[in-house]
Amino acid sequence: MNPAEIASGAVGAAGEVSLWGMFWAAHLVVKIVMLGLLSASVWCWAIIIDKILLLRRVQKQMDQFEETFWSGNSLEDLYQALSHQRPSGMGALFVAAMREWKRSFSNAASAFMGLQARIEKVLDVTIAREVERLESQLLVLASVASAGPFVGLFGTVWGIMSSFRSIAASKNTSLAVVAPGIAEALFATAIGLFAAIPALVFYNILQGKVARSQARMESFADEFSSILSRQIDQHVASERDRV
Repeated sequence: MNPAEIASGAVGAAGEVSLWGMFWAAHLVVKIVMLGLLSASVWCWAIIIDKILLLRRVQKQMDQFEETFWSGNSLEDLYQALSHQRPSGMGALFVAAMREWKRSFSNAASAFMGLQARIEKVLDVTIAREVERLESQLLVLASVASAGPFVGLFGTVWGIMSSFRSIAASKNTSLAVVAPGIAEALFATAIGLFAAIPALVFYNILQGKVARSQARMESFADEFSSILSRQIDQHVASERDRV
């Protein structure tokens, strides 16, 4: 489309101020930018909804696990109940530590040496995996939040350049020629902000929830490691008395 056609189209669309009309009247490059930003916005909202549901489910599971764990029931019964499932959060830490504990007792006596260090390592690795699962795709939100306004600004600059070309081609500086092109160009920036603002807000919210979940898991790991450490000391003492 040459500048003269753009100018005539701008004049004809002067009365069309709807968002749909501005989209169809925009330059091809600006349309691509708008569609890309809208797609990024849909992707971000899908991630946001998925993460909200995931974090809510994990929080509920951790609350239920804490209630069961501190109720005084047998750790062996709790392990048998969780080992056949796919627990998350504190449940995953408990199963991983108990699995290492039982593996060390089932092997030779030498495997018992260094058990405390192995359990702490298992807990650290499990926490890292759980946090990685909770944080997955949050980088997309951060990327859209930081890059969205600049991509929209690129579409705006391109649209304004096309508007100036249409003004030069028509040799008409009236508002009817200038306003539609400027409005279409600024529409790209608006869509960029529409995609970036929710992504930034929910990235901070979700990152905070992940950090709180990580703190809860680390606190439980320290407490459970202390419990197993006392069990190890008692076992070592009993072995010495037996000798």
